[in-house]
Amino acid sequence: MRAKRVLVTGASKGIGKAICERLQADGYQVIGVARTRPEQLPPGAEFHALDLTDNAAISAFLAGPVMAQPFYGLVNNVGMVPSGDLQQVQHDEIYRAVQLNIEVAIRFTQALAPGMAAAGTGRVLNIASRAALGKQSRTVYSMTKAGMIGMTRTWALELAAQGVTVNAIAPGPIATDFFASVNDANDTRTQSLLAGIPLGRAGRPEEVAHAAAYFMDERCGFVTGQTHYVCGGLTIGAA
Repeated sequence: MRAKRVLVTGASKGIGKAICERLQADGYQVIGVARTRPEQLPPGAEFHALDLTDNAAISAFLAGPVMAQPFYGLVNNVGMVPSGDLQQVQHDEIYRAVQLNIEVAIRFTQALAPGMAAAGTGRVLNIASRAALGKQSRTVYSMTKAGMIGMTRTWALELAAQGVTVNAIAPGPIATDFFASVNDANDTRTQSLLAGIPLGRAGRPEEVAHAAAYFMDERCGFVTGQTHYVCGGLTIGAA
């Protein structure tokens, strides 16, 4: 039996890389896309170097041979994290973040969802963020990740009749190079954030990947439109 195909954006490092590794280990045929090729790929995985800030390159990819066969799953993971207080927000930063964090997810979902619908089954997973609930210095990032949660709920309603589920994962602080690059360890706000995690530590990429594996599983066909926080209890601790 042919392995189910799953496409993952932002697949070269951090959470995206961990999701690729987990899904490939679970028996899916993983096709990863990102600007930079990872140093190592899971055995059997496929990777395509693609600048996801380049709309023309995306169009060419989505019209290319990779799309000749339908996909069972899609993980919309790629994203950027603009940082700065309200008065520091730059207009061009808004549009770049919307293009990468929102538009790319829309375009890939538009391209892959018809094949899922034709098959009568499919999984779309959007990687949002706990920051959608609010985080200082994250005006633009929070806006885009809240938008992703809203799209998740809307797409879940639109695609349910075709047997396609759409869910979101909203990670809290996850120990990746990406997190470290936008959260200064010496900043009191970063220290306060980490100190507020009830489990007493940052998460690991493989813990987010485990949640992705749950939503991707064919036995998870009665769960849709949901946002799952992988945050060490931070969201309830803050409440």
